[in-house]
Amino acid sequence: MTKNWFITGTSRGFGREWAIAALERGDRVAATARDISTLSDLADKYGDRILPLELDVTDREADFAAVARAHDVFGSLDIIINNAGYGQFGMIEELSEKEFRDQLETNVFGAMWITQAALPFLRAQGSGHIIQVSSIGGITAFPYIGAYHASKWALEGFTQSLNAEVAQFGIKVTLIEPGGFSTDWAGSSAMLATPNPAYDEFRSVILAQREKAVAGRGNPGATGEVVLQLVDAAEPPLRVFFGTSPLGTAKADYASRIETWEKWNQLSVASQG
Repeated sequence: MTKNWFITGTSRGFGREWAIAALERGDRVAATARDISTLSDLADKYGDRILPLELDVTDREADFAAVARAHDVFGSLDIIINNAGYGQFGMIEELSEKEFRDQLETNVFGAMWITQAALPFLRAQGSGHIIQVSSIGGITAFPYIGAYHASKWALEGFTQSLNAEVAQFGIKVTLIEPGGFSTDWAGSSAMLATPNPAYDEFRSVILAQREKAVAGRGNPGATGEVVLQLVDAAEPPLRVFFGTSPLGTAKADYASRIETWEKWNQLSVASQG
């Protein structure tokens, strides 16, 4: 059956690939972008099956209006994908208050407002699938992108709570946690804090490591068919990795955490009194 999608951040990267995958199989997509001229080629090709919506997800009122508009046009909404976001680069000491807040406004609050806007419609119809685009950076952390990690850890936390809250209404929830992909995340869409010379040597090491990892990045175009399988699943997972590297990273990180917790458990027990 034809599904109705609402996807944020469709001008490029994952959002565009997933919109195309849905449209190619005959579904309808409300596609948001800060500049909808980037969607003109899709509008020309797919006609009224795509609803381009200009949207800055940090605008709560506009988020609610965009979701309502999509519901009015399509009559229902089956899949909500919060994909809009960007990476803020900078050591913790280097980040300004505005840079940190702006990262949270887009990556956390933008997803929050779209989710809240969609829920009344999904509850009323007794179905729906909310997909949050997180990251391997939503469960582990690396230097130089602390603000980004803060945003994705927050997204993971409220989404896990959301999953427990809305299952009673027949609503499914999934966190997609990609590893490295050849998107524009670290390119022109990235934001860079003003460098502190104290970190220059360490920064050069981090950037060299990132450069070496380029060859292993995934192809966003390959994720379209995978997303279709995900939304068609009768019981989709709460969490799913995209890419070959995240599982190994997660296993190593969680093994280290458990080892530390066990090592210090005597102190933990003693703290209870």
